[in-house]
Amino acid sequence: MATSQTTPTKLSNLQMELLKLYPYTVSEVELQEIRHVLADYFARKIDTEMNQLWLDKGWNEQTIEDWKNEHMRSRSV
Repeated sequence: MATSQTTPTKLSNLQMELLKLYPYTVSEVELQEIRHVLADYFARKIDTEMNQLWLDKGWNEQTIEDWKNEHMRSRSV
């Protein structure tokens, strides 16, 4: 069975910004620091969005306990 993969036709604004860094050579330590900065940024964004979701949906610790005990079944179509 063949799967279809889409190739973006243009670069995102993030990709364009990162391309501006290409002329610079950085050490492995600096590269690790840059990766850490990017990972930290996206982790904070996810935390913020999850916190807002918890507030909007009224979720709490009991919600998590309920989810743990829920029996999810998937159906094949």
